[in-house]
Amino acid sequence: MAIGRAIIWLLAGATFFLSLWIVLPAPTLFWLPLAVGAPEISPLLAAVSLILLGTAIAIKPRNRSSKFGQRSKRGLPRLNFSPATTLLIALLLASLGLSSLPLLQQPSAVAQAEKSMAMAFPSLKQTASSGSFSSPFSGLNFVRGMPVDEVRSQTHIPFASPAGTELTLDLYQPLLPGSYPAVVTIYGGSWAEGSPMSSEAIARFLATRGYVVVAIDYRHAPQYQFPAQLEDVQTALAFVRDRADEYEIDRDAIALLGWSAGAQLAMLAGFQPNANIRSIIDYYGPVDLAAGYSDPPNPDPIDVKQVLSAFIGGTPSELPAAYAQASPITYVKAAIDSPEANPLPPVLLIYGGRDHIVEARFGRKLYDLLKLSGSAAAFIKIPWAEHAFDKVFSGVSNQLALHFVEQFLDQTLRP
Repeated sequence: MAIGRAIIWLLAGATFFLSLWIVLPAPTLFWLPLAVGAPEISPLLAAVSLILLGTAIAIKPRNRSSKFGQRSKRGLPRLNFSPATTLLIALLLASLGLSSLPLLQQPSAVAQAEKSMAMAFPSLKQTASSGSFSSPFSGLNFVRGMPVDEVRSQTHIPFASPAGTELTLDLYQPLLPGSYPAVVTIYGGSWAEGSPMSSEAIARFLATRGYVVVAIDYRHAPQYQFPAQLEDVQTALAFVRDRADEYEIDRDAIALLGWSAGAQLAMLAGFQPNANIRSIIDYYGPVDLAAGYSDPPNPDPIDVKQVLSAFIGGTPSELPAAYAQASPITYVKAAIDSPEANPLPPVLLIYGGRDHIVEARFGRKLYDLLKLSGSAAAFIKIPWAEHAFDKVFSGVSNQLALHFVEQFLDQTLRP
């Protein structure tokens, strides 16, 4: 019995510790994976808390004078627990409360997202793709992973060698030959690390649903500084268009999807004149680099100022023009000020309410400006989510995000 209590205490302590990271920000990069992952596995933490809570209540108290089955004055069973058991139950109730927060917040988050989508697309279609799962969260998908069928894939296809650095792309196609809309994905990593392989999960997910997905590479900072990364993205897009027939891509139905630094590059590439991009999906991308430098998050686990300086090659006071050129907000403001009605491509902006790398307020500001510019835009804020929440691909946050990604792609690539 003593060993059993010790195991329960150990599991309860671990569950409580992990559940705390649903509300605690990561003070340093070391702790960031916990702050990212804990909200995404919150249903698992809640289930473990419930099981342990039931077990703790069922354990006979050590105090032999306190027995189960005694009756109160009202005739109800009286449960008298030892101080240790009472503390254990309190710990597990706290864990259960913390781990329930994401699912409790989900209805409101979904309602706000649906409202934003309806404003952007008044005649929102309900297609087979957007209805691939009936709600933004499926417990079955959380346990087994998001449903994905077999697809065709090729990796490490060279597309350029700028300054002697070979750049490659990965290609994912639906199993049956045909002509399909395409999604070009751009990974994140502070412009300093990463590879096209990091897009594999969503690439297979979207290819299963009838899209050709092209995951592209770009040169990294600090060895290569802006605008090298944008040039590489544009080179990759030209390469893909040249081989559209070979890759079974509809040239007139190409979207860009990026994460963090990759989302910033996706918006920059898509906002350029004559980019011929149908839509853009922005997962927590930086939108105003000078503002991000001058007003970093608190806490700041990755040292935002150092990351931006390495990418641009200096500070905003030293290189103001470069910071403006590298900021998607610059192009949206230009579209607002332009006398010509030339709306930018539709944009889906997805941000975490607890993001301590790119705060959601920046995404919201870009969303408001996009609406002023006359462009279609939808803003999805996931209140409990940290930066890079989709690393847990079937987690609570990414299931919600993918629900609206599918709807957005249906609207913009399959009008």
